[in-house]
Order: sequence, then C-alpha cells, then structure tokens
Amino acid sequence: MPMKMESDLNRFRKIVRGKIKGELRRFIANGDLIGRQGKKLVTIPLPRIDIPHFQFGGEQQGGTGQGEGEVGDAVGQGQPQPGEGEAGDQEGKHSLEVDVSLDELASILGEELELPNIENKGKKNIENRQIKYTGILKQGPESLRHFKRTFKEALKRSIASGTYDPDNPIIVPVKDDKRFRSYKVFNQPVANALIVYMMDVSGSMGDEQKEIVRLTSFWLDTWLQTQYKGLDRRYIIHDATAREVDQDTFYRTKESGGTLISSAYRLALKIMEEEYPPAEWNVYLFHFSDGDNWSGNDTTECMKLLEESLLPASNLFCYGQVESRYGSGQFLRDLQKHFGETSEDITVAQIKDRDAIIDALKTFLGKGK
Repeated sequence: MPMKMESDLNRFRKIVRGKIKGELRRFIANGDLIGRQGKKLVTIPLPRIDIPHFQFGGEQQGGTGQGEGEVGDAVGQGQPQPGEGEAGDQEGKHSLEVDVSLDELASILGEELELPNIENKGKKNIENRQIKYTGILKQGPESLRHFKRTFKEALKRSIASGTYDPDNPIIVPVKDDKRFRSYKVFNQPVANALIVYMMDVSGSMGDEQKEIVRLTSFWLDTWLQTQYKGLDRRYIIHDATAREVDQDTFYRTKESGGTLISSAYRLALKIMEEEYPPAEWNVYLFHFSDGDNWSGNDTTECMKLLEESLLPASNLFCYGQVESRYGSGQFLRDLQKHFGETSEDITVAQIKDRDAIIDALKTFLGKGK
C-alpha cells in the first residue's frame, strides 16, 4: 500500500508540474502569484485534479442502453444545462491550490525557457563551514564509530589471542577494539551574486509599468536564487536624480519630473566600488525605463559609464524597456546603435505588456552569464 501511495503521489506531482508548465505564461503575467508567496513556497491555483474513478448511481437509475426508450434515441436528451435546474446537494467544481517550492518553480522556468546554468565568475570573502572526515581515532562518540575498522581490530585481536573459532566465528568488540572517525572543520568559499535593480520613476512611468517591472524582477530573483547560495539585492530609483531605496519603496514610489538615466548608473557604480569587488562578486544589473532621457548629452554619458565601468565589472547588464503611452522609447535605440543590435556586452528587451515578460526573461537569462 505505501508503494502504491508513493506511486500515486509521484504521478500527481507530474500532473501538477505539467499543468504549471502549460500555464506558465499566464502565471508569469499574473501578479496574484507573488501575493501568494510564502517564505519558500508559492501557492498556485490549478484546475481541480481528480484521479479517475467509477461513481455508481442509485438502483433506480438506468445506464447507457438501459431503461426506457427506443433503439436509436439520442443519449442524454433532456438533461439540464449549466445554470439551469434546481439547486442540488452535490459539490461543484473548484480550483485546487498547491504549494510549489521556489526551487521547483525555478526548475520549471528553466526547463520551459531552456535556460542554461550560470558559470560563476567570482567568490565572495564569506565562507561556509564544511566538515571533512580525515582519519581514524581510538576515542570518540558512538555516533562516529567506524564499524568496519572496529570489526577488523576485534578480529585481529581474536586471532592473535587464539580465541577465534572458524566454525563459530563470533566476534565481540571490546573497548580497545573500537575505532572512530576523525573530522576537520574547514571553510569553503561560496559564490555569491549581487543584483542591482534600477527603475525610472519619472512621470511617464505609470502603475502598470511598475507592476510589469515587479513581476519581471520576481522571476529573475526566482531563477538566480537557484544559481547562487547567497544573493544580495540593491534597489535604485531615478528621475532627474537617483537614490537607493528598499524593495517596498522601489515598487510603490510615485514620482514625477524629468529623467537623467546617468544618475542611476553613477549610483550603481558607487555601490559596486565601495561594497562589491568585481573579482569576488557576480554582478547583475537590470535597468527598467520607458526609454525617455533628458538629453542627448546625458545619453552619451550613459554610454561612457557602461563602456568604461559598469560592463567590465558585471556579469550581465540588461535593459528592459517597458512600453508607455508617454515614453518615446529612444534609449533602447540609442543602446542598440552604440553597442550593436547583437552585442554580447548588453542585453535589451522590449516589454510591451505582461504577456511579453516571459520573452524578456528568456532574452535576459538565455546567455547563461
């Protein structure tokens, strides 16, 4: 019975995984999914899933080919349609909510988008404590007793003392026979990553544009967390000036005014230089804007900052242009003109609406950097 239950559970998991993959585009575009996020789990609503089974009716009911009627009559005529008939006493159809771990969700995302694993570039100066068994001791706790070495010592003692009987080979270890594993604690460097999110919060970026940025960031986080043991996040908002904020402020700030994109790039560079040495950190820069910039001179300054400082110090620089009725979209064209439309140095994506988020994720993460 336990084996049958385990088989059914595995089958159920495969069904759920298949349902999620089939609805992944809808889930990615749905902001409610993030609202269902727990510490390590996300609650996902799925259409009700039932394991097929027979349901028997009452004795007074006829089956197909039974009861009143003539040969050739259509089966099922006269049955009430949905929304018709009297109230019943049976349960209706409901959605099923299943808890899915963020790791499992990231795995599904990686499979569906065919994302490559990331090659780590650096090591942070923080290290994990690791235990390595290095030898054998004559003393130690019972939990570390080495059975084979203990038995071997007891056998050697029994043979040497002449008490060993090949016809009745009973070996009983004594205290002096016991051997224990010895271990050593050492520190192992851990690959960590920094994500810097930058967002234009000028007057042309509305609530829907910010929601698209929030959804995109959630899925970027979900994937990158599976690639690194540690993940630092920093948030920068900018209009004509830039400032660092916490995550909640990043998504909820309402600003107005003009835009100087270079202010965000300079602040990101300052954070990296002061706290995140590029030789030891894997740095990811994501900038979201509707494409407006105050002047051509500031755009020139942005290209200089990218080319001379930000790109050499980072694994990946991604620019996501969120379409807005008030935005010109010019900055994406400026990036493509300066670096080339197929540049390996930068990655750009045009996010017209929520349905385009999944394509942006594929573009951003598809290089495996």
